[in-house]
Amino acid sequence: MTDLHLTEKSSRKRYNILAMVFITVVINYLDRSNISVAAFAMKEDIGLSNVQMGYVFSAFGWTYACLQIPGGIIADKFPTRILYSLIMALWSVATLIQGMVSSFAALIGLRASIGVFEAPSYPTNNLVVTKWFPENERASAIAVYTSGQFLGLAFLTPVLVAIQSYFGWRGLFIISGIIGLVWAAIWYFFYRDPKDYKSISKKELEYIEKGGGLIGKNDVKKEERKKFDWNDFKQAFIYRKLWGLYIGQFCLGATTIFFLTWFPTYLVEFRGLDFLKSGFLASIPFLAAFFGVLLSGFTSDYLIKKGYSVEISRKTPIIIGMLLSTCIIGANYTESTFFIILFLAIAFFGNGLASIAWVFISLMAPKKLIGLTGGAFNFIGGLAGIVVPIVIGYLVEDGDFSPALFFIGGIALLGFISYTFIVGKVERIVPKSYQ
Repeated sequence: MTDLHLTEKSSRKRYNILAMVFITVVINYLDRSNISVAAFAMKEDIGLSNVQMGYVFSAFGWTYACLQIPGGIIADKFPTRILYSLIMALWSVATLIQGMVSSFAALIGLRASIGVFEAPSYPTNNLVVTKWFPENERASAIAVYTSGQFLGLAFLTPVLVAIQSYFGWRGLFIISGIIGLVWAAIWYFFYRDPKDYKSISKKELEYIEKGGGLIGKNDVKKEERKKFDWNDFKQAFIYRKLWGLYIGQFCLGATTIFFLTWFPTYLVEFRGLDFLKSGFLASIPFLAAFFGVLLSGFTSDYLIKKGYSVEISRKTPIIIGMLLSTCIIGANYTESTFFIILFLAIAFFGNGLASIAWVFISLMAPKKLIGLTGGAFNFIGGLAGIVVPIVIGYLVEDGDFSPALFFIGGIALLGFISYTFIVGKVERIVPKSYQ
């Protein structure tokens, strides 16, 4: 135990890799969110209606969600260094070209293509952390890179607004694309799997491997590899434990999607807040989520190191987080702006606490199918991006937003039930056909 502790203190290459994943997530969300900043000027310039803009916004989500499983399969089958560099370059090119087109159809195609190219990103993020981090550090690592999306959502919008004010909406897309292309090249030149990372010490490699890190391709010998078959696909959907994770991820995504889509409208149209003031207030829940996800990961790993069981250490933050997310309903019972934001911030803080759910894919997915299982997990979570905005649209049609907040709170409660009663014992699934 002492040797492992000393090894941990003397080695830091895995943290360099984690920093790279964090920056990649920030860039990923930069290219998802820039269109919300560009929308008004773009509509005026090209002559798009609100209905057409709705289709442009949704195009990313349809392809992104539907290709999560193929994206996970790809993450399993191709070298991480090459795959991530390639898809990042492709989605960055599509982002850049958005600044050069002037038609509705072209924008739809480009937004959909960004969803295609970003589809393998989160399964790949999880695979990188599974390779580079022992199990007792993995929740913290996942928390750090996941926090990139909340940090981006909280702080990138003012940066994007500043870029557009100087260079216009076309310049915003072009600059965003260039940033992604530069980072794709950096990833290619600097990323390696642990066994191929020349400057990593033998002690750190042993520390990662002894702690459960899959330091090779997928910790599977070359001669044991086989091409994808439909039995692989079946394995991702026949276990109750995995369905518990999938349902939980959909519920987690529902709260996130509310804040990404309807939240500003709720503040301005349904609560009557000034637009500029609402922009400031809207950042508070995102900051709460950012701190929630960091607290969750480091607390979870702390409990593991203190000898608590995996069930207690990993599940506790998620279960508490899901319960806190139900606090969104409290906003229905106050007219005070302070308390409205407080309830929403508590809800999104809870969402942040629950956002380390990817750690369960690392711990429970069949060893040879981590990418595929992660793809299924993210696919079902991504369905929230398609379903939730539409359902809320119908619920608020008569001008009352209360049913929508009950809807989001109810889904969060379902997530609590799923992790508490359906996931069960946290252990690696070993399919009989692979034994």
